Parts: sequence; structure tokens; C-alpha cells
Amino acid sequence: MEQESPKNKPRHIAIIMDGNGRWANRRGLPRAAGHKAGIKTLRKIVEFCVAESIMALTVYAFSSENWRRPRREVGLLMELFITALNEQVDELHRHQVNIQFIGDLSRFPHKLQDSIESARSLTGGNTGLNLRIAANYGGRWDITVAFKTLLARISRGEIDVDQVDEEMIRENLALADLPEPDLFIRTGGDQRISNYLLWQLAYTEMYFTDVYWPDFSPEKLAEACDWFEGRQRRFGRTSAQLKRAGRA
Repeated sequence: MEQESPKNKPRHIAIIMDGNGRWANRRGLPRAAGHKAGIKTLRKIVEFCVAESIMALTVYAFSSENWRRPRREVGLLMELFITALNEQVDELHRHQVNIQFIGDLSRFPHKLQDSIESARSLTGGNTGLNLRIAANYGGRWDITVAFKTLLARISRGEIDVDQVDEEMIRENLALADLPEPDLFIRTGGDQRISNYLLWQLAYTEMYFTDVYWPDFSPEKLAEACDWFEGRQRRFGRTSAQLKRAGRA
């Protein structure tokens, strides 16, 4: 689905916030220090997106594979998640940030689920930045849930298998209410998407940086947006076709 904005500014940015642990290790600090620093960075990035009138920001907070980490680290992440939500949700609400979550939240502690639901309820009517937090999320999980939903409708006779097309699949995926990401950013040096928004990133511009997430400043995000503005998004067409359409 093609979505563009004036001056080629990204409407929707998706980020993998990678490098918290390595940032801490390089400083001789426990990994927890890296995660705490990463939360502060996220707050600055959200503020930047609000100031720049970015429509949507989706961040990978906890993947479905992160359960494989040491139990102590997972527990700490849960506690940090709860604390950050409870401490910052009121301020985000004042700035009209709409906070929603994508992923299978049922595995999280009840206390965290309660904080998530409170944030959703408080900010659900806001009309500013759409902040989407991917938690216990995986792209394959997302697609599987969509297919199960469609198969159930087929079995009930609500739709015929021949009616299923790309748009119907998209409508049953996470982020169906938003334009697909224009700009994907991964910090920390790795150049892969790690099971993140597998369907939604089909035509997204990919930006990789060696900067660890705690050091990824609003200025670094501005650099990524400047890079994006120089991209020619053809969506399968030729440069000549875009020039004729006045969009080169």
C-alpha cells in the first residue's frame, strides 16, 4: 500500500532499538543500565516525533524471541516496562500521544498487562503521534494470527477462499489502522529485520546504523529522516514514470 507525505517526509517510522546491552558492557555497567538508558532515549525520540508531526512511530520493545534471554534479565525488563509506563503515560497523554500495543500480551505478568490496559484506555482517544509498542511480537506470529482469523471466517461460511487477497490479509494484521512504515531504522550495527513487521516492511526504506540505541539521539533520527528524503520510492515503477507524474 503506497503512502507518501509532503516533501517525502516519513509518516510512519519503525525502529528496532538494539544495542542496550552492548552499550552497558562497553562502559563496564550491568546490562540493566543499558536498558534504563534505552528508555530515556525512547522518550527523546518520541518527543522529536511529536515536534516534527510524525504520524506514527512503532518500536520493537520485546520480541517473541526475547524470552530466551536469562530469566533475571527478562524479569528486569518487565519491571522496567511497568515503571516506564506508569511514570510517563500521563506526560505522553498531555502531548496527545496515542499509545497502543501489538503482540501477544497474554504471557506478560498481570501487573504489566494492567499497566498496558491503563495506558491504552487513557490515551486511546488522542489524536497526536500514534505510538505503537511491539511487545512479545513476531512478524511470523502476526501473519499466522491473520491467517487463522481468515480461515475461521471461511469455515463459518462468512467469506469464500477466492475472496482472500492481499488487502484482506493486511486488514487482519497488526498496524492495519496505520499506513505501512516508510522508514525502518535499526541501531546497534546488525543489518537484519529479526522477525519484525515482515509483511508491513515490504516497501519500507531500510536504514542501519552502528550507533547503540542509548546513543541514538534526536539529531541521529533527523539524519535518518534527511537520508529518507533523498530516496526515490518507485513502488515497482521506473524513474521515468515518476518524472512524468511529477513525483521524482
